[in-house]
Amino acid sequence: MSARLAELGAVVIDSDRLARDVVMPGTPGLAAVVREFGDQVLTPDGELDRSALGRLVFADRDARRRLEGIVHPLVRSRAAEMEAAAPPGAVIVQDIPLLVESGLTDAFDLVVVVDVEENLQRHRLRHQRGLTVAEAAERISAQATREERLAVADRVLDNNGSREDLLAAVDRLWSDLVAAGVTARKM
Repeated sequence: MSARLAELGAVVIDSDRLARDVVMPGTPGLAAVVREFGDQVLTPDGELDRSALGRLVFADRDARRRLEGIVHPLVRSRAAEMEAAAPPGAVIVQDIPLLVESGLTDAFDLVVVVDVEENLQRHRLRHQRGLTVAEAAERISAQATREERLAVADRVLDNNGSREDLLAAVDRLWSDLVAAGVTARKM
């Protein structure tokens, strides 16, 4: 969704990308993660071993919260810098998978939720990301529920169909924003 909005002219701030950037080798973020979780979360070449860390934090809610306490403030700081650097009047899209969980929904003019039924979400996690049944279940249980996400949505884009269906929904969203004369919006 966010890639399509970028093609249409939005300034996209991708929290997943920022979460990777703030724990690159040599960053204070990676040093803090290693202090908290030990060297077992590093690959032999000194990079963050996301699989090892994922196994640790998705099986232990306290560990996940400690990780979020390290990474989320760094991501939010970098996102604020990027937002401040955006051109005047830009439509700014912050792609934040854990928006509801982090309690940030009120910070946005428009909250768009890309909705998918849980069975299809589980299937996609297993087949597109290669997760096991247990890993997919852990990821889903670590997130806000579908009902919680839908409750905060100003707009809902249905992602139960094909990629083309989702792109068409994104195009309709953009057309609605343009028709409404939106020139500066934070979503």
